[in-house]
Order: sequence, then C-alpha cells, then structure tokens
Amino acid sequence: MPKFGRLEPVELRKVWPNEAQDFTPWVAEEETLALLGEVLGMELELEGQEVNVESNRVDILCKNEDDSWVVIENQLNETDHDHLGKILTYSAGLNAQTVIWIAAKFKEEHRAALDRQNEITNEHFRYFGIEIKVWKIEDSVPAPEFNIVSKPNDWIPSIRSRPLGNWKVEFWAELKEHFREKNLSFNIRSPGDRNAVFFGIGHSSFSLQARLSQQRKRISVRLIIWGAEDSTAYFNLLRERQLDIEAALGEELEWEASPRLKSSTVSLHRMETDPRDKGDWRNQFEWIASKLIEFSEVFGPIFQELDLD
Repeated sequence: MPKFGRLEPVELRKVWPNEAQDFTPWVAEEETLALLGEVLGMELELEGQEVNVESNRVDILCKNEDDSWVVIENQLNETDHDHLGKILTYSAGLNAQTVIWIAAKFKEEHRAALDRQNEITNEHFRYFGIEIKVWKIEDSVPAPEFNIVSKPNDWIPSIRSRPLGNWKVEFWAELKEHFREKNLSFNIRSPGDRNAVFFGIGHSSFSLQARLSQQRKRISVRLIIWGAEDSTAYFNLLRERQLDIEAALGEELEWEASPRLKSSTVSLHRMETDPRDKGDWRNQFEWIASKLIEFSEVFGPIFQELDLD
C-alpha cells in the first residue's frame, strides 16, 4: 500500500510576519497574481501598490485582461468592518469593476455583505471573498491555497489554468530571439506568462514597455513614468512637448496621467492585431522593435534636456 503524508496547516504569521511588509508584496508578485488569476479565471496585471484613494491606500491595484481596474485588499487575520468599508470606498473612488478581499478567515456577516453587493450590482461589477491558507506535509516547503468564499452568482471563469508553455511565453521568447537576430540592445531576461515586458531607457524614473492585449486585439509600446509619489510631475513636463514628440514619431500618442498611481503612461497602439496569431508574429515583432527604437531615439535626448530633478 502507498504511504501518504498528512496535510498540516501553517500559521500565516510564521510565513508572513507583517501584513504590509511581507504579505502584500508577496501577493503583488507576478507568480502569485498568476496563481490568484487561475483561481478566479482572470488575468491580473500589477499597476501599483499602496495607491492613494481618498484618505486611505489600496494594498494592490491591478488591471484585468479587459483593461478594467481590479482592487485587492489584504488581511492576515479575520475580516472586520474597517476593511469592508475600505473596499467599498476603493471600488467607488477608482471605479473598479472587480474587488478582491483576501483574508485569513471571513466572518459570516462580511461574506454575506459581499454576496449582497454582487446581488445589487450589475454584471460589470464583481466582488470576491478569498480565504488564504498555507499547508505543508511533514518538512515540505509551505504551499499557499486561495479558496473562494464569495463570488458573483453567475460568475464563469473566462480562462483556465494555463500550462507553462502557453502562447505568451512563446511570444516573448521568439521576440527575444528577434532582437538577437537584429542585434538590438533590448533584452527580455526571462520570457514568461505575462502581458508585458519592460526595458530601460537610461533614466531610473522611466521605462519602455511592450504590452499585449488579446481582449482588445492590439499590441502596444509605452513609456512608463515611475519614481515619484505623483508621477504626473514628470508627465506634465513631457506633455508640454507633446506636439514636438508626436511630430518626431509621426504618430498620435495616448497620454494618460494617473495622479493616484505611482506611474503615468505615453502609449502607441497597433490596433486590429491579435497577439495570438502566430502567422502575424513576424510583423508584430518588427513593429515592436521599430517603435522601441523610435521611442528611445525621441525620448532619450529629451530626458537629458529636461530638469528631471
């Protein structure tokens, strides 16, 4: 007869001693968001941590595959009224369509409150209650588990658990090879299952990004502005030169300031493009490479001219 071990619960505070310093950063990791996304049937792309909303801070802010806002609020203990009030405030303040409340244990009144929110709002708004558990077998490494305790009644996950060798891993790996063949300096360190990859542009407050959106049928190249509590300060310096920048690129750009986030964006999209269409990948790689080069050539000198301090 086979010999089995026994699953043993692990005290959450032994894994994450501090909620803000340990647990929230772990949830915000790409691998954890992928795991949470598999449980909920959605793709989650991190947009920021500790985002200011009214007089509070959202633990984690993401975007779903349809580009809508997702708020994640964390608790390493039993749910309470304070956090219930916060998630309602956050969802209203950010116009978030999805709210995910993660806690060690849900009180019945708080689970019922989420159920009620799902009953009285339309299908575009979703509230999820998630209990986090950690398990081990004898001396094994701990394994996290997300259990859904509240969800919309008609919720049907749009995706299923994705194998490692999925199309996005392959897309980024082949784009990396394309850069190598063209002797380009853009480097994708570890192609993975994600919607976007980042590249340096010579200044710590700025990054370039290549981004995929199957839902919206487009690929994008973006300038991301980081490094300030309100990144719109740098954004506004660039916006003053919008006409010159767009003339140099020969394209109209999408300018999006995010006062509540720690990033703002300047984006260029290739519309009517399906990133899952492998037959079109070579054209998509050429477009991404050319726009990354153009962004670098146009924005690089501007960073040297502007007083970014």
